Amino acid sequence: MLIIPAIDLKDGKCVRLRQGRMEDDTVFSDDPLAVAGRWIDAGARRLHLVDLNGAFAGEPVNAGIIEKIAKTYPKIEIQVGGGIRDEDTIQTYLNAGVNYVIIGTKAVTAPHFVSNACIEFPNHIIVGLDAKDGKVATDGWSKLSHHTAIEMAQRFEQDGVTAIIFTDISRDGMMQGVNIESTVKLAQAINIPVIASGGITNIKDIENLCAVEHEGITGAITGRAIYEGTLDFIKAQHYADQFATQTAAK
Repeated sequence: MLIIPAIDLKDGKCVRLRQGRMEDDTVFSDDPLAVAGRWIDAGARRLHLVDLNGAFAGEPVNAGIIEKIAKTYPKIEIQVGGGIRDEDTIQTYLNAGVNYVIIGTKAVTAPHFVSNACIEFPNHIIVGLDAKDGKVATDGWSKLSHHTAIEMAQRFEQDGVTAIIFTDISRDGMMQGVNIESTVKLAQAINIPVIASGGITNIKDIENLCAVEHEGITGAITGRAIYEGTLDFIKAQHYADQFATQTAAK
């Protein structure tokens, strides 16, 4: 399982939000490029970059920083979300060296966009499903849809998306632990990989996720925990690698 550091970008800075509220942010660094280098030096194999301003604006705002990170570290897998609402934006990010683009709000409001994107950019599309009480949220988590995460995930699997990022927004940034039960239920309902997000607090959460990795959970995105030090990134990835090795040997 990959432990994936999150770099959330707001006004050119690396921040973390609580439950998606733009006004409730903590600035961790004024230099996102240096932050990316920090996690790569620590052994990260993939980075999760989010253009928070873009998510609210509906178009890229911090794309220049994202492109700089991708070009500076071309060997690292990068997945990007926030404000990706048209195919030109997808093409621009892929041209910059990004490996995967994450479609969030538009996946729910215009599902055909996902199917078209999967046809035009095969193996590069991830859908991010952010849920509260099982219902999918959109527009920077400011609105709740009538769709369940499982219903949407099953549709997007048919469209050909590479993976689903599942976030329990009631826990995101709150340091309350990952929602294992909801994540497993989603993973069991589809055959494509699920990347867990939201609430990861300490090594216990990583241990709990590794224990259900066989259900199809291939990654865990972590932000506030690794910035505030409640989770040691190096130890977390080492544990996940050791767990996979031991499981394969059985």
